[in-house]
Amino acid sequence: MAGPPVVPRAVAPGGHVTNLPPGERLRVLLVEDDEGDAFLVGELLAETNSMIDLLVATSLSEARQRVAGVDCVLLDLGLPDAQGLDGLRRVLELAGGAAVCVLTGRSDEHLGIVAVAEGAQDYLVKGQVDGVLLTRALRYAVERKRADENARRLREVELRQAESARLERGLLPQPLMTTDQVSVHTFYRPGRHAALIGGDFYDVVQTRPDRIDLIVGDVCGHGVDEAALGVELRVAWRALILAGVPDEEVLPALEQVLMSERRLQEIFATVATTRLDLADRRAIVRLAGHPPPLLLSGGKVAPVPAPGGLLLGVRPRRPVAFDLEFDADDWSLLMYTDGLIEGRVGTGDDRLDVPGLTELLGDPASRGVPLAELPAWLVGRAEQMNGGPLADDVAMLLVSRGAGR
Repeated sequence: MAGPPVVPRAVAPGGHVTNLPPGERLRVLLVEDDEGDAFLVGELLAETNSMIDLLVATSLSEARQRVAGVDCVLLDLGLPDAQGLDGLRRVLELAGGAAVCVLTGRSDEHLGIVAVAEGAQDYLVKGQVDGVLLTRALRYAVERKRADENARRLREVELRQAESARLERGLLPQPLMTTDQVSVHTFYRPGRHAALIGGDFYDVVQTRPDRIDLIVGDVCGHGVDEAALGVELRVAWRALILAGVPDEEVLPALEQVLMSERRLQEIFATVATTRLDLADRRAIVRLAGHPPPLLLSGGKVAPVPAPGGLLLGVRPRRPVAFDLEFDADDWSLLMYTDGLIEGRVGTGDDRLDVPGLTELLGDPASRGVPLAELPAWLVGRAEQMNGGPLADDVAMLLVSRGAGR
């Protein structure tokens, strides 16, 4: 069985194939069932040294097998297995990132105009183009397609950035607090992936003059779905606190929300909650697979020894409450996500982890840092030890009373 028509390549004067740098040559697939017209197109390109490699398919089914890797498809609208705009639409679907130019007969010129409206980059009329015009049209079509693709990608980036901004507003709310007995400093920084914010979230809600609830959480993953789930969990937690749901029932209810809203059964979340009772100088801390808060008081730093608990969404079980008493009126409580402590320390595989973070806060240099700047200072030191930006998102709540340490 005869193969596709053999079409001349671009040839320099003297009969030698031009030796051009890689990437300069275009690959064009001509879909044309008339061997004479196909040969003519090849001749036009060859006589202008067009730097175009021409492949030929005589039907749409054959084009489907040869379209991979081409820069442009030059399509005749009258094929054995595809006619008119229907054939064009099918070629546009299979062309992917390749440009598509329509090749029409003189009587079909009006159809070529409609074809451009359908998505073709250009149309050419048989018998009305020479080699220079054909080469220019094909190259311009490829550049227009690339420009269109770049504009589309830019628009996608802009939409993703706007989406991230909306999600960030949901994940990182303003604390709902009126008291001046304590101060709260918040911090959030995306990880180096930075294309999207992750599922880290926090919130602060005051329900009585002497009672403040705080939460820091992290949904596993960095996609839009995980970020949206983090927003849902934060909003659900705030609603539960404002509704006066008993403290021990809040996290089980939050876990129900997680399990009903997650897109995959493998999705889980870690959470740390604290209920401050300012009048009694105490707090109740609950952890669900989350690193413990750090207490700064009396010039010392120590992790709150609350039981670690299970991740939310793995096996429903109530986190154990830990009763924390404040021995002085000057203290700070730092709540954070694990992105802060997962950075490397030195050149080995050691991580900063909770002991390393405790040492950073106990460093004499940290005592000269204002409380409002302390979270950012910690991230800066963690990145310095990591040798670069932290890979994961970091969210922090620093709640302080009196001098704060």
